[in-house]
Amino acid sequence: MNLQTDWRAWYDALGKPAWTPEPSTISLIWTILYPIIVVTFLYVFYKIARKQLPWRVGIPFAINLVANLAFTPILFGLQNLQLAAVDITIVWLSLLWAMVSIWPHQRWIAIAQVPYFVWVSIASMLQFAITANN
Repeated sequence: MNLQTDWRAWYDALGKPAWTPEPSTISLIWTILYPIIVVTFLYVFYKIARKQLPWRVGIPFAINLVANLAFTPILFGLQNLQLAAVDITIVWLSLLWAMVSIWPHQRWIAIAQVPYFVWVSIASMLQFAITANN
């Protein structure tokens, strides 16, 4: 069994709620969201580097980026549902914090995060349900 088959078999065997999206749907959602995240986060970090935004505004964006990137290795690599639930909570909280912190400076950035926030809210509920069922 190769590594891809191992994580896939593990994930498929988990008890999941009936409303769990298909993996292809999840992939499509991230394909749409990642360009929004990349453009807006890079814009924030660029403005901070140019001293056009206070550095404190970047803290929740940096935390969110690290937590978001850590989720897949935690869930599918470590296969640790509890740690993945903690991580996605950090993603959700840091995204909310980022939206609030950028609002007074660049409202369009906060508004652009709404689809990401909606998806992370859904994904969080899914992760909590999977964690509780297993």
